[in-house]
Amino acid sequence: MSLYVMADLHLSSTTNKPMDVFGARWTDHMEKIRKNWCAIVNEDDTVIVPGDISWGIDYNEALKDFEFINSLPGKKLLGKGNHDYWWGTMAKNRAFVKENDFDTIDFLFNNAYKVEDYIVCGTRGWYVDEKLQNEPNDAEYKKIVAREASRLKMSLEEAIRLRESDEKILVFFHFPPVFKSFVCDEIIDILIQYDIKNCYFGHIHGVYNVPRTLTYRGIDFSLISSDYSNFVPMIIMPSDY
Repeated sequence: MSLYVMADLHLSSTTNKPMDVFGARWTDHMEKIRKNWCAIVNEDDTVIVPGDISWGIDYNEALKDFEFINSLPGKKLLGKGNHDYWWGTMAKNRAFVKENDFDTIDFLFNNAYKVEDYIVCGTRGWYVDEKLQNEPNDAEYKKIVAREASRLKMSLEEAIRLRESDEKILVFFHFPPVFKSFVCDEIIDILIQYDIKNCYFGHIHGVYNVPRTLTYRGIDFSLISSDYSNFVPMIIMPSDY
């Protein structure tokens, strides 16, 4: 049993959102995902998908995309991205997958799960530099960051409750807490407070000449956008640590 991760599937089975407008790498990307996923992921594995899953604006539009995801091998834990307009409450999300017999899908959002030898947790995060805000006194930025920081704490507290020995706690975001000149100190400070060493993020596209992992204040942050990995789920190995 293995743990994999790949963000930003950007599926559009019933919506007109061709991703190849963002570059040739995206051509037939849904078929690339299917082929690569089925080649390496087994039924008893788990895949974390941290956001931007479907372009559907509601459950009806996202239905075919969920059918595709459910048909792939393994259990899937889906996180929320900035383009997941279909996303409702956790209760509504779980009712949707239950009603449609999507029995390989659950949601990773402000909560935690014990998976293999790890505890996995996560939330969406936030990725807008405060300097780019137009709100008076940056009020909106502060409000959103405070909310995301609170959600991260909820997830980490659940991870600690699930921990039975020395399992590694891995944190999955959609937005990067740190990337190039951007740093979300509020998120970083919480990760340090909880002694987190390994995080994963998506959202970044078209950037293929950067290292997979950067280290900031003793924490490793790994970019796992689907186009960055050429649509191959990335295995998380004990040797990574």
